[in-house]
Amino acid sequence: MADILIRNGTVIAIDAERRIIADGAVAIEGDRIVAVGPSEEVARDHPAGEVIDARGMAIMPGFVDAHAHAGHGLVKTIGGGRSEPWYKACAGGYTVGSTPEFWHAEAQLAALERLRFGVTTGVSLLGGGDSVMRTDRPEYGDAHMEGVLGIGTRSVVAIGSTRPPHPLTYARWDGDTRTDYPITFEDQFATCETLIDRWHRTHEDRLHIALLTPTLHREHLEKPGAEEAIAETRKLKWMAEERGLIFTQDGHTKGSVRIANQIGILGPHTLLSHATGLDEDEITLCAETGTCIVHNPSAVAAILARCPVTELIDAGVTVAIGSDATAPDRSGDMFRHMQQCMHYHRTHFHDPSWLPPGKALEMCTIDAARVLGLDHEIGSLEPGKKADVILVDLRRAHLYPAHMPEYRVTYFANGNDVHTVLVGGKVLLRNRVALYVDEDAVLDAAHREAELMIDRLDLRAALKTPRMFWGHSRDLDLIE
Repeated sequence: MADILIRNGTVIAIDAERRIIADGAVAIEGDRIVAVGPSEEVARDHPAGEVIDARGMAIMPGFVDAHAHAGHGLVKTIGGGRSEPWYKACAGGYTVGSTPEFWHAEAQLAALERLRFGVTTGVSLLGGGDSVMRTDRPEYGDAHMEGVLGIGTRSVVAIGSTRPPHPLTYARWDGDTRTDYPITFEDQFATCETLIDRWHRTHEDRLHIALLTPTLHREHLEKPGAEEAIAETRKLKWMAEERGLIFTQDGHTKGSVRIANQIGILGPHTLLSHATGLDEDEITLCAETGTCIVHNPSAVAAILARCPVTELIDAGVTVAIGSDATAPDRSGDMFRHMQQCMHYHRTHFHDPSWLPPGKALEMCTIDAARVLGLDHEIGSLEPGKKADVILVDLRRAHLYPAHMPEYRVTYFANGNDVHTVLVGGKVLLRNRVALYVDEDAVLDAAHREAELMIDRLDLRAALKTPRMFWGHSRDLDLIE
């Protein structure tokens, strides 16, 4: 007897055969898929206590967002995308302007957004930029984890060190009272150890930890403290290997992959984000070492330089799509980023044959699961895998007529078309309503904590409409 039978939908399995089953079904026992196939066959062999009628819907594996930032959900739009106020909000908010309540509220907001958009697993760097981590004390990471738990999705939380020189000033708040204190690399390393011991692979394996260090570019090797930065990077990479964790870095661009190889941190459990402007030698290094890449096609970094996704794929490198969400100008909607990815590279080549939609869909399901070392558990609908399943409502004007569902979900769907979401066999979203969380309470808490952080850092002026918002062909303030 199965627990749940989802039937009468169009199954887009993304399994080894890449099956598309017009009248398909998925049977679930506990937290696992036990059968995928034609509705009549699966229903006959797996009668269930609960039957979900997916008529008019696509049945798909949940999306996997391979790169995003915890904290960003509460600083979205600040500064209107201008770099100075935006980075001030990130650097200040993630070191001296936030409380555990901030991180809990932001985690709930981001996880709720993911849930509503069908993202069942997401990577979240516990901080912003490539180097500002809230790892001075464990309570901030604890608050984030507790927030995600309240929503029910899966999360891979990347924690690590800030860029040298150390110590860096952090602050805690008791009401309106701020107390500053210095934090060393050793302090952050100890916090990472605590959070790994406390959270990694807990709660039905829904919570994972990854480790992170700032990306090293040539400019960093030419400054005092270069040897310290290299030693710290190697130490965290070594801990990741010892503990069986993914090691990741944000903000890679031309030359930095070569440096990463020189200091010995590339490999099959290393995930490099952005990876723009790579040359042929760096592409080869990724292929030869088994290093994985996460492409963020909607990010500002992708405007400044191109990630050679198609060249990497052709070289044998596994490439996933990340949202880089949620701020300053992008959401966690993986449909959006999948579509952006296809058009981005087709525009580069002036050729619509590049990045077929099936490959783009793989990049935010099975390929994204693979770069996280989780493809044996998630990323496709197959017996034995975790029952992370989404239903996409195809009975909508922008998704009709009812031909070629594999094209409709990649070219035309958006996150608001997600109707039902299961994580580990548990229905978390039904008919677009979250079942186990008060959405209004999440929104109100998020706004309250964002307001408090803005006042702590005196950022109120950064909420004004930019002077070149209206009536101009270009906002020159964005390149200040």
